[in-house]
Amino acid sequence: MTNTPPESNDHAGEDPLVGLYLARRETMLRFFAARVESRATAEDLVQELYLKIKARPPGAEAENPTALLYRIALNLMLDRSRGAVRGARREAEWSQLTRSRLAGEEVTDEAAPDEAAASRERLRQLVAAVSELPPQMQRAFRLHKLEGLSQAQTAAVMGLSVKSVEKHISAALKNLTGRLRT
Repeated sequence: MTNTPPESNDHAGEDPLVGLYLARRETMLRFFAARVESRATAEDLVQELYLKIKARPPGAEAENPTALLYRIALNLMLDRSRGAVRGARREAEWSQLTRSRLAGEEVTDEAAPDEAAASRERLRQLVAAVSELPPQMQRAFRLHKLEGLSQAQTAAVMGLSVKSVEKHISAALKNLTGRLRT
């Protein structure tokens, strides 16, 4: 199986540049590969070269088809290179805007994906464990730890003594710590 475009045999007679491309496709592939140091990128560029040649107006003349073929090839590489530079610049600017540096090292506020997944799982386990606490203990824990009420405020809301709220919260923490230790 050859790597020539499927339409190449139908249109080779139309444009001498297409015929030249077909005759030199492997040479063009080596030309690109030597400059971009990636076979996959070279393959992409060879295909882009074919598309550029096919996009030329019908009947367009070329004084020196070989020179034109290589000029188009060089322009494709330059365009790709400029795009890569622009992309790197945009990424650097974005990084500068969204990340902080500490002692020359990049610091990000975002957790690594595996850490974020582990945190979500721990949170799911905590929510499940809290929902299984006895009702009074659960309510005291939620009011104090999750809603931020003081122990005195929690006691007032629940109609209990501060000492009872302290016991409920302490028991809840002991229960949850034991359950989530695994």
